[in-house]
Amino acid sequence: MTPREALFDADDHAPALPVCDHYSGVEARMRKSLELQGELGPVFDVTLDCEDGAPVGGEAEHAHLCAELIMSAANRFGRVGARVHPIDHPAFEADVDTLVRRAGSRLAYLMVPKPRGLADVGRACDEIDHFIRIHGHGRSIPVHVLVETHGALQEVGAIAAHPRIESLSFGLMDFVSAHRGAIPASAMGAQGQFSHPLVVRAKLEIAAACHAFAKTPSHCVVTEFKDLRALNAAATRAAREFGYTRMWSIHPDQVRTIVDAFAPTAAETDLAIEIIRSAQAAHWAPTRHRDTLHDRASYRYFWQVLERAHRTGQPLPAEVRQAWFDTPVG
Repeated sequence: MTPREALFDADDHAPALPVCDHYSGVEARMRKSLELQGELGPVFDVTLDCEDGAPVGGEAEHAHLCAELIMSAANRFGRVGARVHPIDHPAFEADVDTLVRRAGSRLAYLMVPKPRGLADVGRACDEIDHFIRIHGHGRSIPVHVLVETHGALQEVGAIAAHPRIESLSFGLMDFVSAHRGAIPASAMGAQGQFSHPLVVRAKLEIAAACHAFAKTPSHCVVTEFKDLRALNAAATRAAREFGYTRMWSIHPDQVRTIVDAFAPTAAETDLAIEIIRSAQAAHWAPTRHRDTLHDRASYRYFWQVLERAHRTGQPLPAEVRQAWFDTPVG
């Protein structure tokens, strides 16, 4: 029995998504993003952007391009998703139809932006499922939602509870703009977004809702994409203080920094291995490690540290990988 099987019920954990979600909408950059994923491995997702990436009047052609890339050999790991237009945009239905029909067999997820509340999320999920039934790929494509309006934040708990939702992201820029100048522009920066009370409140409510319903909270962008020191500080705070397990990247240079910030340290990984080994040897009964008592509650925490290490490509002893991560469940 693996630690995952011993410590958790089947429905008692969030999806094991990569810690970084990289957005790209221009063809050359989308192709480079897939090349980078091929180089680094599935430690980050690539989201092809049909909303901001599509030229006005060229929405249909852009959706077909995204579907082509998802189905191409460049998608080596099956970790490529797409952001569609908002539910009330004329291109929403065509985006979903094209992506599900042409790429539904390999599409990792669909990101739905700008819902005004639970009703919009429900409509979007119904439309997505309608095209899944029509095109018959035989799989349920996960749905991600971008929380960036007042209505979505007010109903964030209900949105997180929706059974079709896999992850919620925080849309910082639109959220600040929705306050009609009441939140200063500095709150969109790498430092200000962690100090303005309304922005901090939104981040915490999204993270808490996700954890309450075993969904993945994804942190917002850092627009100062060349300032990797500021990015590292923001990503570290998002992971260590705000409860986020995933973060957006908007430039290829940001990917490695985000993955490293969300990864456990070598010392944390080594401690987790020691504790889980002792727990397994004790058949998950309470144990003492360095004069500290541990039981199933702390075992679950330390196992999640190891899962995060594995998910971020951190080096693990060969026997740990083989025993706990390479063994098929069941």
